[in-house]
Amino acid sequence: MVLKKAMNKDLTITILGMGYIGLPTGIAFARAGFTVYGFDVNKNVIKTLKSGKIHIVEPDLQEAYEDALKSERLIPTDKLEKSDVYIIAVPTPFKQGENQKIADLKYVESASKMVGQILEENNLVILESTVPPMTTKLMTDILENTSGISREKFMSVHCPERVLPGKILHELEHNDRIIGAERYEAAEVAKTIYDAMVKEGTCFITDDITAEMCKLVENTFRDVNIAFANELSVICDKLNIDVFELIKLANKHPRVNILTPGAGVGGHCLAVDPWFIVEKFPNEANVIREARLINDFKPRFIVNKIDEVLKGNKKLTVGVLGLAYKPDIDDLRESPAIEIAEILRDKGYNIIACEPNVKEKTANGFALYSLEEIIEKADYLVLSQGHTEFKNKLVKLRDKNIYDCIGLLK
Repeated sequence: MVLKKAMNKDLTITILGMGYIGLPTGIAFARAGFTVYGFDVNKNVIKTLKSGKIHIVEPDLQEAYEDALKSERLIPTDKLEKSDVYIIAVPTPFKQGENQKIADLKYVESASKMVGQILEENNLVILESTVPPMTTKLMTDILENTSGISREKFMSVHCPERVLPGKILHELEHNDRIIGAERYEAAEVAKTIYDAMVKEGTCFITDDITAEMCKLVENTFRDVNIAFANELSVICDKLNIDVFELIKLANKHPRVNILTPGAGVGGHCLAVDPWFIVEKFPNEANVIREARLINDFKPRFIVNKIDEVLKGNKKLTVGVLGLAYKPDIDDLRESPAIEIAEILRDKGYNIIACEPNVKEKTANGFALYSLEEIIEKADYLVLSQGHTEFKNKLVKLRDKNIYDCIGLLK
């Protein structure tokens, strides 16, 4: 019955969490022809969405949202509606454990309990949040206990998102997806739904634990490779050679592709997900843990270099160019640039910042200025992010007192 409704697109979908993943996902499913309720506990988010505006910075998303809203297929709501399908797309931050960082699953658990209170037989619940292995089973336990419905009479699936901020909507509709479930029937129904949304990619079915690990491994692979580049930058500093030139030459080898070092690793994925593996396998995940420590150390390394250059003169004003964790977005989560700014502030320097993608006048307690203003006001600049605006105005940055974290001025 549910499979037939999925094939005919006459089922309803409720997405819990209208953030960086949930909102674009809702738009994509609405564009695919489904009726989608976009639910969030933050009433201000829903109020903004009902007014026709999105609350995040993502290229082309505003126009796509307006179209979805006009079609009446995407309906923002602060009341959890009964649906055929529930998609949980809530944050999974980490918290400090006794000896390591561990996943904080409170949002997943809360969302699962909310769904459990209105769950009906044959409903499908999809967990999109990135989680440690065995979390989908935890979600299913919560749904079963809260609803009183046996787990054999509803369906639960894990389908982790795999998108690139700045290209989220495109990647939702073009990337392959991994769908994992204990019961093949549940994965088959979910695949039918995602097949309608994914235009060019392929949806692959596996078990839930493999799907959970797949997302973690994808991001951990990238984190480990970035750590190699960042460690090289520290070594090259001791050798007094240019790490960017070194990498450029090394990459001339046909089987070498070293990434570019930077200020560190940020965002809700690469800076977080590897810890979920370390949490479950503390004695085995040694390379993964070390890579995380290397990337976490990079902001402090940069601050130490700046401190050396400025000779500890706390009367100087330092301007940080870019607070987002990657180019051309407003996402500040786990951003190494913010950590650099905070450490410098704690050392006594006057810190100002330029983040062109944040519309407010402050971010994380730092005053925000335009590029022109910060060049005029700052005695020393830290180029921490490669925003398009910075690239387009490179001439204004050259010959300035600047620490180039990303090799943009090379």
